[in-house]
Amino acid sequence: MRKILCLVLLMFVKAVVWAQPEMPISEWQDKTILLIGAHPDDDSRAHGTLAQLRENGNEVWILLLTTGNVGTQDPDISRFELSQIRRQEQLDALAVLGIPAEHYINLGYDDGLLEFADRKEVVGRLVRQIRRIRPDALFAFDPGRGFQRWHKADHRAAAYLAADAARAAMWRLLFEGQVIHEGLEAFQIPEYFFFDSRIEDMNTFVDVTEQVHQKVEAALKYASQFSSGWSKYIGPIIPEEERAELKKRRLEGIMRKDGRYVEGFRHYKGLPDSIGK
Repeated sequence: MRKILCLVLLMFVKAVVWAQPEMPISEWQDKTILLIGAHPDDDSRAHGTLAQLRENGNEVWILLLTTGNVGTQDPDISRFELSQIRRQEQLDALAVLGIPAEHYINLGYDDGLLEFADRKEVVGRLVRQIRRIRPDALFAFDPGRGFQRWHKADHRAAAYLAADAARAAMWRLLFEGQVIHEGLEAFQIPEYFFFDSRIEDMNTFVDVTEQVHQKVEAALKYASQFSSGWSKYIGPIIPEEERAELKKRRLEGIMRKDGRYVEGFRHYKGLPDSIGK
C-alpha cells in the first residue's frame, strides 16, 4: 500500500511540475496576453503579474464582459452613471499597470445577468477578439479542475464562456463568417493561467513583490467598489485617512510565500478540449 501511495504522489508531483510554464512568466518578453473577466476589477486578481509582463515588454489586453452597472449599495446612482464610473476606474487602474486605454475592451453586458445573455452571441464575440488579438496566453476565471465549482453568477458564466470561446476559436468552420468576410484566421491559444482557483489547484506562483505597489495603487482606483464609495459614492478620490487603511488591508490580503508577495494560478498548456481535467 505504501508503495502505491508513493507512486501516486510521485505522479501527482510530476504532473504539477509539467504544468509549470517552460519559461517563467518573469522571463517573458514580446508576448501577447489576453485577460477575460466579468466585471471592472476582475483583472485585479492578476494586477501584479500584468504589471510585470508590461515592464518586460509584453502586450497586454483586458476584455471584460459587463459594464459593472449594478454593483453598488448607493441608492442615488443610476446604472448609466455607474457604468461611466466603472469605465473610468478601470482605465485609471490599467494606467497604473502601464496598460494603454486602447487595449481595454468591454462587451457591454449587464452586471449580474451575464448567464442570461445569448450564449452563442457572447462566444462569437469572444472568438472574434481571440482571433484578432491572437494571444500567447489567456488569463481567465478557473472553470474548475475535473469538476464544476462554485462561482458567483457572472464569474461562473465568464469562466465557461472564456473556455468555450478558446475552444471555438481554433476551428475555422465555427463562426466561419469571421474567416471569410473579416479576414480572421482560426487560432489556438497555447497557454492558460486560471485565477480564482482553489489553493490546492494552483500550480504556478508569480513573485510580484516588485510590483506590489502598483497592484495596491491600481486597486485603490476602484473607489466605487473598494472603499466607502460602495455605500455612498463621493467621487474618485478616496479620503486620505481611509486610503491609508485600505492600502494596509489590501497588502495584508495578498498571498505570500517565503516572505514574498505572490499571485497564484492554475497553469494549463495544451488543447482546450481537456481544459478542466
